[in-house]
Amino acid sequence: MASVARPLSIPLPNGARLHLISLVPFGLIHAAALGIFFLPFKWSYLLTAFALYEVRMFFVTAGYHRYFSHRSFKTSRWFQFVIAWMAMSSTQKGVLWWAAHHRHHHRYSDLEEDLHSPTLFGFWWSHIGWILSDRYNDTRYDYIGDFAKFPELRWLNKYHMLPPTVLAVTLWLIGSWPLLIWGFFLSTVFLWHGTFTINSLSHIFGNRRFPTADTSKNNWLLALVTLGEGWHNNHHYFMASARQGFYWWEIDLTYYGLKLLSWFRLVRELRRVPDHVLAEGQAFDASAAQPSSPL
Repeated sequence: MASVARPLSIPLPNGARLHLISLVPFGLIHAAALGIFFLPFKWSYLLTAFALYEVRMFFVTAGYHRYFSHRSFKTSRWFQFVIAWMAMSSTQKGVLWWAAHHRHHHRYSDLEEDLHSPTLFGFWWSHIGWILSDRYNDTRYDYIGDFAKFPELRWLNKYHMLPPTVLAVTLWLIGSWPLLIWGFFLSTVFLWHGTFTINSLSHIFGNRRFPTADTSKNNWLLALVTLGEGWHNNHHYFMASARQGFYWWEIDLTYYGLKLLSWFRLVRELRRVPDHVLAEGQAFDASAAQPSSPL
């Protein structure tokens, strides 16, 4: 099998390989998104694409990231399954795969063992190369044992293409090809690259409030694109918080959504940013705002 698969792959300088089995579906979905230029325009199609981007981005950030990766709030077992299903409709592999690799990233952020450090391995590897390569296909169950104990999550993780397939078929049944292309293909492409900017751009562009050991930065624009994930330096300094925009002026739409869900008792015990961390951040901001003294 290896001898057959090897010619169907592209070697990379870091020793990883990009297999056509990953590249072809990725490329085809991008190509399918261009179908919007061959269809009549309707505002309903655009609104569907936007809504499915926002909803799925919420479950990626609230689910994959803040819940399954960092356990920053609690929920019931049935709603945990709903969160996982909705997050996986983003077509970003399985819930256990995603969270386990993200935990690994935090352990080795911007070190040689990091999965996708742009400062060490470049923009394209950190943005899409690592997830398309053959190096990280397997789920790191040793990093995600707390959630791998749930058989329904292991089942979802194994059949990770089921949620996006159900979404795509549903859109096609409702609105045929136009709704499929706008609501699934176009929305998914934007969702992918919106999510991936946190791995790439948020370690390159922005401001650093906290002196973390990595190159994480806060970027207000990426925070808007990703519903709050752009406050990346905040997050790397205190990753357990359900809120990544630590202060009222740092817009964090995912946190606002979690607060709304908590009012309906679907989630609970949202972990706060400790007062001493907030005080440290304000002290760092005040220090940065002071003009440097002349020599």
